[in-house]
Amino acid sequence: MAPVFGRRLRRGTMTAAVAAAAVAALAASQAPGVTDVPGGKEAAAGAADTAETPDGSATGDSPYYTDLPPLQSPVPPKTSGHEAGLPATVLDAYKKAESALNADRPGCNLPWQLLAAIGKVESGQARGGRVDADGTTLKPILGPVLNGNGFAKITDTDKGAYDGDTTHDRAVGPMQFIPSTWATSGRDGNGDGKKDPNNIYDAALAAGYYLCANDRDLSVEDDLHQAILSYNRSTEYLNTVLSWLEFYRKGTHEIPDGSGTLPDDRSDTRYPGPKVPVSPTPRPKPNPNPGKGGSGGQESGHRGGTSNPKPPTGGGHHTPDPKPAEVDALANAGTGDLVAKTGDAFAERVAVRALSEEGDFVPKAKVKFRVVGDTDTRFEGGARSVVVTTGASGKATAPELEAGEKAGEFTVRATVVGHRSVTGVDFDAEVTARLADAVARTGDKPLVCEPGKEFADRVEVKATYRGKAADGVGATATMIKSVVDATANDKGPYFKDADGKPVRTLTGLKTDANGRLKLPKMYADDAAGTYLLRIVTDGGATLIVELKVAAAEPDATPSPTDSPSASPTDSPSASPSGTPSRTPSA
Repeated sequence: MAPVFGRRLRRGTMTAAVAAAAVAALAASQAPGVTDVPGGKEAAAGAADTAETPDGSATGDSPYYTDLPPLQSPVPPKTSGHEAGLPATVLDAYKKAESALNADRPGCNLPWQLLAAIGKVESGQARGGRVDADGTTLKPILGPVLNGNGFAKITDTDKGAYDGDTTHDRAVGPMQFIPSTWATSGRDGNGDGKKDPNNIYDAALAAGYYLCANDRDLSVEDDLHQAILSYNRSTEYLNTVLSWLEFYRKGTHEIPDGSGTLPDDRSDTRYPGPKVPVSPTPRPKPNPNPGKGGSGGQESGHRGGTSNPKPPTGGGHHTPDPKPAEVDALANAGTGDLVAKTGDAFAERVAVRALSEEGDFVPKAKVKFRVVGDTDTRFEGGARSVVVTTGASGKATAPELEAGEKAGEFTVRATVVGHRSVTGVDFDAEVTARLADAVARTGDKPLVCEPGKEFADRVEVKATYRGKAADGVGATATMIKSVVDATANDKGPYFKDADGKPVRTLTGLKTDANGRLKLPKMYADDAAGTYLLRIVTDGGATLIVELKVAAAEPDATPSPTDSPSASPTDSPSASPSGTPSRTPSA
């Protein structure tokens, strides 16, 4: 998932208040009654799972999505983006993993809904199901750099093979395995001979085996909780996964790949600030007068606590840190034009600078960046909003923006957290559709087919824009009635849909990275004749391809009986196997 910005509570060091909030949110969402893990049990749970990974968890305790499911049981929605919908390929991967584990580890009792719950929390179901037909993510899904800055410090173990980082490791793929865990736990779930953490079939199967380790029976509550905590050692993570597990058990349905909704809230954007170390300091006594200072029961030194320690003894006195300057204004810090094509990353990153009333830079201010408008563009990792802490120069830079598949204009808004009186800064942004101004066939072989049969060759075209390959360009292919009538024909050649039924219009086509587009197989009905296939790309480039349906021409080769030198005894006759044979003379 995305790089961390600001502070995130380290796994295993959650304050009592945060854990209580998680449990309260869980109860509000009608999830099963899960209480907080008692003090010290999170560490014990992680220790029990060291056989699975030397780093203590499958994910390196990377950040995760914290959205909770809707209050009511899911019902089939009017739109494909409902929370109960699971992308088709992703759902298939979860169910196949469950079947494999039921056969190989029947005592584990792994429900596929548990994989779905973890997949939701780790990657938003592979970023809404953005996978290809083989289940591989369209773009790698990477967690933050595990360099010790707010997370565990894990030096590189895979030479960058999975995460592209040769210094530190990063969690990888829809189930967010760190490379060292994948090296021992990776599986081939789709039978292609490879173990790819960015493939949902491979990752789901690996996650299933990981959860079933140590002879766990996931129908037993303690084993289920231990399995989830071995994946990410956090009480809030446990509660969030359990809430989605319960939600998915109430019913789900299949939606098209790429149409799933992405969560908005992530653990690393909710608790900005520096890394919180593990401390053996005992908890202070509860403040009998809440609201008048004191810790309110929170651990000393943690965010939200005001323990007011006594001055040191021995004649000394406590000198409080100087109060940081207040933010009076936000200013653009050199952000350029925000324009990208669908599916691309924006070249520019949004940056602002926090200023005091005197015009000085304000460090350590919390700035929230949020994508506003009707768009599927998100920050790296799929977040709609992130919180970033300003540096010494008062500057805060948002993570990379990734354009979705929807073209149009939207806004990125920057505001100061906790300072509503400070006017925010809006940045206009635009996602443009990919276009082509020319399209042509890659070959010139005539396309001919006999009635009732399949065309031997498929149509392949290449789209270009200003002479260069136009990748990712949308296109439509239609069997039209004539050059002047572009409506779909009701006879002649056709394609087949997923159910094998004839269709004469294909929509949602896209060119590949080289600008090429290969249409599906074509078939002919019984109507002979010459027909036209019309291909139109986004941008208006148009190509008309001629298709012929005709009976096979008779063989013009003379038969042996037509030869004046042929004798009856030399005439070949067909054997029962179809192989020519000669009739012996009397």
